[in-house]
Amino acid sequence: MEKIPVFQLNDGNSIPSLGFGVFQIPNDGATYKAVLTALRMGYRHIDTAVAYFNEEEVGQAIKDSGIPREQIWVTSKLWLQDYAYEDAKKAIETSLTKLGLDYIDLYLIHQPYGQLTEAWTAMREAKEADKIKSIGVSNMTPKIWKKWQQQGMFDEVMPSVNQVEYNPYFQQMELRKLMAENHVTLEAWGPLGQGNVELFNEPLLQKIASKYHKNIGQIILRFEHQEGIIVFPKSVHEERIKSNQAIFDFELTSDEMDGIRSLDRGQGSHNPDAPGVQEMLLNAFDVHAND
Repeated sequence: MEKIPVFQLNDGNSIPSLGFGVFQIPNDGATYKAVLTALRMGYRHIDTAVAYFNEEEVGQAIKDSGIPREQIWVTSKLWLQDYAYEDAKKAIETSLTKLGLDYIDLYLIHQPYGQLTEAWTAMREAKEADKIKSIGVSNMTPKIWKKWQQQGMFDEVMPSVNQVEYNPYFQQMELRKLMAENHVTLEAWGPLGQGNVELFNEPLLQKIASKYHKNIGQIILRFEHQEGIIVFPKSVHEERIKSNQAIFDFELTSDEMDGIRSLDRGQGSHNPDAPGVQEMLLNAFDVHAND
């Protein structure tokens, strides 16, 4: 089992370039089992969120793994119900309690709407207090990024990452240029195109996979790694959890990289700029339903 390489963030912290995502894994023991399996297989980066409702099981699996805390990178995310300053402060403490941790490695603004500057202030203060090591944003398009940057939100602390939809069909070219100006690292959600059948049937990817004796998913993840993208594919299946990290024993050629870049369609399944998205998301989850 090869050690997972790290990327250095703009705040100097080093983040494992491959992680394990727990979005939509139920809080019924399944998250605990999946995270424990991933950690035992060598993963050292777990990505959760308040709105995933499984922080407790993530924390318990980390505790029961026996792996020293400082060797595991933990990401969680603030839900948009809690962006007001006092609510955000309370939500950060709640995440720490649920995870059973003294600090969170990376904390993100989950959706880029509403009282972002208040949430960002609370996150900056938690970072200064060493309750959070790195702070970042999620789902920020070029339009949204420019809006908040122009309003001075990032004047004191630039986000370390922007976690957005990314896969070979949606390579976020404009956004990556914008982020590169401030050395902000892109994290990919849906790095395998959320199981897009058309993507997995791409002749180019099939040809490359055959050459390296890898599966299509491994070729996609390897491409993204070489592009400097942090990925955290999600699976509850042990064999898939294992195969998703077997991407560090080969390297794609520059021609192969260019070929996969040419698959970009410039459009994803989720458009944060679309009207009504904020309201739709706010109604989708109530993170205080069980308070």
